[in-house]
Amino acid sequence: YAKMAAVSLSFNIDSPRWDQSTFVGRLKHFLNITDPRTVLVPEEELDQAKALVESCRAGLVPPGSTQEQLLYAKKLYDSAFHPDSGEKMNLIGRMSFQVPGGMAITGCMLQFYRTVPAVVFWQWVNQSFNAFVNYTNRNAASPISLRQIGVAYVTATSAALATAVGLNLYTKRAPPLLARWVPFAAVAAANCVNIPMMRQQEIINGITVTDENNNELGHSRRAAVKGIAQVVLSRITMAAPGMIILPIIMERLEKLTFMQRIRALHAPLQVLLCGGFLLFMVPAACALFPQRCSLALADLEVELRDSIMAKHGDKVPYVYFNKGL
Repeated sequence: YAKMAAVSLSFNIDSPRWDQSTFVGRLKHFLNITDPRTVLVPEEELDQAKALVESCRAGLVPPGSTQEQLLYAKKLYDSAFHPDSGEKMNLIGRMSFQVPGGMAITGCMLQFYRTVPAVVFWQWVNQSFNAFVNYTNRNAASPISLRQIGVAYVTATSAALATAVGLNLYTKRAPPLLARWVPFAAVAAANCVNIPMMRQQEIINGITVTDENNNELGHSRRAAVKGIAQVVLSRITMAAPGMIILPIIMERLEKLTFMQRIRALHAPLQVLLCGGFLLFMVPAACALFPQRCSLALADLEVELRDSIMAKHGDKVPYVYFNKGL
C-alpha cells in the first residue's frame, strides 16, 4: 500500500463510488458488495472493517491509511452490516451469500423436480433460506415479532408447496420442459407472499421517510408498499434467467449421448450453471431500483403530506427511504 495515494481531505466514505441514479452505477455498486468472496472473510476482519469505517465517519482516519484501504473496508462493511442498524447480518441472509446458497438450492430444485417428495423437500429448503434473507434485509426500523416471522414462514412455504405440487401434478402429461419450469412458478408465487408477510410491520405501521438531507419527516405505509413491491420484483427477476433458460439448456444437453452416460454429474453441472447465472443476476436484480427509494410528496398519505407541507411548505417535493433488498 506504500505506493497508493493518501486519503484526500474531501474523501467521504459514505459517498457512493458510482452514480446511484443510473442502473450501470448501481450495478457496479452491487457487484462490489455482493461479491461472494466476502463470505470467506473472517469475523475479526469484518469487525476491524466496521471500526475503520466508523473512525473515518468521525474524521479520525488512522495514520498511514490509504483511500484504497478505506474503500475495501467499506466494501466489507456494506456486505456484512445492515444499512439501517449497523448490526452484523447473519451469514445466510447476506446478499453476498446469494450466489453460493442460491446456486446449491436452485440447482437442486431444477434437478429434483420429478417426484412430489423431492419437490416438497427442496421448496421447503428454499423458503427457509428465503425467510433468512428476507428477515435479514428488511427495513430494520420496523421490528417484527417471532410470531409474525413464524406466520410469514408458514404462509410462504405453504404457497410455494401448493404451487409446486399442484403444477407438478398438472404437468404430468405436459411436455417435459413445462415440468422443468414448475420450480420457477413456485418461487415466484412464494416471493409474492414471503416478502410482504415477513415485512408486514412496515405495511401496517409505515416506514421512516426523510428529506434529501436525511432529516426524518414521519412514517409512510405507501412508501413501504412501494419498497416491498420493488423488492418482490427484484427477487423474481433474480431467479428468472437461471430458472427459465437453464431448463432449456439442460433439456437439450440431456439428449446428448455423452450426457446420458454421466447422469450422476447432471446435478453438479446444473448447480454450477445456476451459480453462473446468479453471479450476474444477484447484483443486476438488486440494481433494478435505487436502494434509497423516493416517493413524490403528492403520493403520500394525506395526513403525512399535510404535516410535511405545514412544516416545510413546498421545499420537500420528494421523500426518501431505504427499500431493503
